Amino acid sequence: QVQLVGSGGGLVQAGGSLRLSCAASGSIFSINAMGWYRQAPGKQRELVAAITSGGNTNYADSVKGRFTISRDNAKNTVYLQMNSLKPEDAAVYYCNADARRLGVPYDYWGQGTQVTVSS
Repeated sequence: QVQLVGSGGGLVQAGGSLRLSCAASGSIFSINAMGWYRQAPGKQRELVAAITSGGNTNYADSVKGRFTISRDNAKNTVYLQMNSLKPEDAAVYYCNADARRLGVPYDYWGQGTQVTVSS
């Protein structure tokens, strides 16, 4: 089992910045990659950014150049630095861990953190 605790959301003006954090605990050895997804009202959950255990990163086109995902292996924590925020970035952001559970690929999710961007 993997537990994920996300934090760092809040209200920010357009053009501002926020940093999200996601701390993993439990069977962290089973994690292949971690990332952030977001879901706005009436929309499907979408990948924002992900980072593998080897440090490879992947970003949604809409956030490239503005968001940066990083990880601190000593703290088992992944960060999402969000700069130049736009109103369309507003959503609930969910931390995700792509792991294996009983040998089978399994997605773990954090509780979600709200990001609100005022125009």
